[in-house]
Order: sequence, then C-alpha cells, then structure tokens
Amino acid sequence: MSSRVHDANQDLGVAPEFIVDPELLDAISPSGDRGGIVLGSGLQGEPLTISALRSAPTRIVLVGGLYLARQVALRAMAVGAWVVVATGRPTAWHVLSQAAGTQPNGQPSPLVQIRRLSPVELPRPSEDAPLLVVHDGGPTPQDLFPPRSPWQTTVYVLPYLHPQAGAMANAADLVLMQRLPAGQAELAARIWRLPPQMMRQLTTLKDDQVVALGRNLWRPLRLVTTAREKQILGPVRRGD
Repeated sequence: MSSRVHDANQDLGVAPEFIVDPELLDAISPSGDRGGIVLGSGLQGEPLTISALRSAPTRIVLVGGLYLARQVALRAMAVGAWVVVATGRPTAWHVLSQAAGTQPNGQPSPLVQIRRLSPVELPRPSEDAPLLVVHDGGPTPQDLFPPRSPWQTTVYVLPYLHPQAGAMANAADLVLMQRLPAGQAELAARIWRLPPQMMRQLTTLKDDQVVALGRNLWRPLRLVTTAREKQILGPVRRGD
C-alpha cells in the first residue's frame, strides 16, 4: 500500500485476487482491483482503491464514525478476508455476521468473528486468506492485536482524535479521517504537521467525505455506497 490511494482502473499489481463466494461478493459490495478495496470516488467520480490487504503487516487508523468502519470491514469480506472485530459494543457489529450468512449446517459463517476487547488467538493469515482485525476500543486503544505478519491488517477505530493516540496515529500506514471539530483538526495539524488549508478542510468535510492521509498523501474522497450496503448499514453518516 505504501500509504497510497490508487485509481481503481489502474493495474498496479499491488495485491493478488482473493477467492470468495460470488454470492457474498454480490451481496455486500463491489470488490477492488486485484484484491484492493474500493473506498470511494475522487473529485471526478473516478473509483479509488486502497490495497489494504497486502504482503506486509499493515496499520490503518480510522478517525470517524461506526458507519465508515463497518463499511471498510464489509469490503474486506467482499474480497475474501477473515474479519475479526474486537469491540466493547458487539451488538453494533452484528450486522457483519448477518451479512456473512450461515454455513450449510446452519452455523454462522466463520468469515466474521465478533470478540471482546481482550487478547485472543487470531486466524493465521495467508495470501489466500488475509486477515482484517478491527480494534474498536475507544479513542486511546490498547495495542492488543498489532499486525505482526504478512496479510494481517489492523484497523484502529477512533471515535475522535485524542492526544494520547497521536503516536499510534502517526505510525499508521494509512489514516482515514472524517469531519473533525476545530479543536481536533488543530490536534491533527500538530500530529501530521498539516498546513492551515488542510486543517480547515478537515472541519468542512460532508458526511460522505473522507480524507486519506499517509506519507506524501492527502486525498479527499467521497464514499460510494451500494444499495445492498444501505440495506445493511443504513444511510451514510458521520457519527454512530
């Protein structure tokens, strides 16, 4: 990923194609190019893809609402990833288990696991079965599931930007930020040394807008939501 957001129509070879049941793929969301995740569209309406599942341990920090976090998880499922959610609000994530469906024996799909905020043994990730761990533990999360192996990506869901999360946020491979109030935008500017115009832009984003931030990257984009995702997640929104 190298903290970049790519145009989805470019053949960048950044990740292989993953095998997943076509019915699950159709039901959840569009897949990305060569295993990437379609995150949204650019200013010209072009689809933008992040290769969030890759052959290197990867950290993504998401500063925003539950809607965006669940959409990212759904799209990881759509390209064949295992998804483990560690959270203090498990009922908020049950929609993922419902979207994954059941096995032929009626048991829930193992593709999604909802866990408590405590260390657990994780599935072993591989090129054919990458792993997305969602850490939904508040604004100052403990690093319970650091990505230590290739094909594991850990997403840290921060409901707001907190000074004590600055080191973790600054060490992320990619940061996705929704609209921030003025005080938090000022904190973001200090953490990432943003110029005033970028700081102001963070305070004026619409509910369906996100800024992708990384090394040498500042990319505003608009979330793209399918009809099926609207049924699962409801309308696009900034908060929870």
